[in-house]
Amino acid sequence: QIQLVESGGGLVQAGVSLRLSCTGSGRTFSRYNVGWFRLVPGKEREFVAEIRWNGYARYGDFVKGRFTVSRDHAKNSAYLQMNSLNAGDTAVYYCAAGTNTSGQFDYWGQGTQVTVSS
Repeated sequence: QIQLVESGGGLVQAGVSLRLSCTGSGRTFSRYNVGWFRLVPGKEREFVAEIRWNGYARYGDFVKGRFTVSRDHAKNSAYLQMNSLNAGDTAVYYCAAGTNTSGQFDYWGQGTQVTVSS
């Protein structure tokens, strides 16, 4: 079992960049796929990006090249670099971890708020 802690959220102006971090506990974190999701009250949870244990990355359709996901195995961390932020990106961002074996994200962080003012 692992625990995830997100950080890096905040209040920013439209057009700027922000980097979110997700740090996982446990020595096996590098074996997990890490996903990023976001949630806006009243809307369904939205897939943002995923980086798998082997570095393969994929993104939600809305990203359109603005976000980049990465990870550092030595630091047990994954990152979501968000550029050209707009008001529509305002949400609580969560990271999650899972394995190919389970086929789903089994562990979730507490979320970090990102607010973009226009």
